[in-house]
Amino acid sequence: MDAATAETLEIYERLALALAIGLLIGVERGWQEREGPAGSRTAGVRTHALIGLLGGVAGTLAEALGPLALAGFALAFALPFAAFSWREQVAKSDFSVTSVVAGLLAFALGAYAVLGAMEAAAAAGVAATALLASRQVLHELLRKITWDELRATIVLLAMAVILLPILPSRPIDPWGALVPRELWLFTVLIAVVSYAGYVAVRLLGGTKGTLVAAAAGGLVSSTVVTVTFSRRARERTVAPRAAMAGIAIAWLMSVVRAYILAILVAPALSMSLLPGAAGFAGVLGAAAVLLVRRVRPSSETEAPELQLANPFRLGEVLRFGALIGFVFVLAAIAAKELGDTGVYVLAGVSGLADVDAITLSVARQVGSTVSGLAGTRAILLAIAANTLAKAAIAILAGGMRFGAGLAAVAVLATATGAAALFLTE
Repeated sequence: MDAATAETLEIYERLALALAIGLLIGVERGWQEREGPAGSRTAGVRTHALIGLLGGVAGTLAEALGPLALAGFALAFALPFAAFSWREQVAKSDFSVTSVVAGLLAFALGAYAVLGAMEAAAAAGVAATALLASRQVLHELLRKITWDELRATIVLLAMAVILLPILPSRPIDPWGALVPRELWLFTVLIAVVSYAGYVAVRLLGGTKGTLVAAAAGGLVSSTVVTVTFSRRARERTVAPRAAMAGIAIAWLMSVVRAYILAILVAPALSMSLLPGAAGFAGVLGAAAVLLVRRVRPSSETEAPELQLANPFRLGEVLRFGALIGFVFVLAAIAAKELGDTGVYVLAGVSGLADVDAITLSVARQVGSTVSGLAGTRAILLAIAANTLAKAAIAILAGGMRFGAGLAAVAVLATATGAAALFLTE
């Protein structure tokens, strides 16, 4: 293939992408107004597709004629498009400018598909379409979110954006464990993961059922799910088997969360940690499925309301950051003074209260003061201690009869995870 042919094919590909981006945005826009009569909207599926292609053609000509040509094309498109959109909004008594922005974005992305990176243009087109399609979800979120939640989120994001780049990137303690920038980054990471579950619970509420609430709550705090569901089962406001299934799912989410956090910090752990984590998760998932199948439809009730603290609240963030820093220092001292044994002891004790802090602490030391095998064992030990501790909480909150079944599941999950690790070492 000669150079001219290759260049022509590339132009075809870029123009096709420009057309596809416009078409994708047009499909979403058309679906939003699918009930309207023909001719009642400025731009639908076909028009947005043509807008994207127009942007691509403008970008192609701009390569030959210069940037002023692109500016002229953009202005020639934007003025009549805005005028027609204005007439539509007046007729509908609508003050939304979303349709205008969507059309201008389709044109701009069409031009960028020709002039810039095709992958970035495609990604931006998909992201824009997803944002446009999420209108109802976002509006529902705004209706449910409180001012305290919004303020806490803004404060933390501001602190992350403003403070993170200027925090020291060197250790500030004698053991080399406390690196302010790294510590804050881990703290924000945990808050973000927890906030995903928190938002899910706030959006879904109890009307979506016990199991969905438990899964979302497990991302925030599986301990809170354990306490809440155990109490409701004892009060008979939730079917005991449904509550047990929900708790098992929350524990499963806790294991998955710990695994993801570990491999994000130490990707080298992905394979060595997988068998043990899969052993835990497999037993917990199987237990949840068996319990769900034994729940009578007539006994199902609305999920109990989970009293979860906003993970982005500044006080919560600072407290957890302090906990992570404390565990970091203890882990460094344990690894230095007692070797792997010290790390195992700390993992077991720390895991009784919280599995995230010790998971991050061990993962960050893998490859330096802690070997991959020792790190894997320590994290699984923390998961086991945390799961068994929650089983004890279930007994205390839900009664022996209720908690004994969960305790058996926790012991079996621990034994399976340990066996999986032993067989793959």
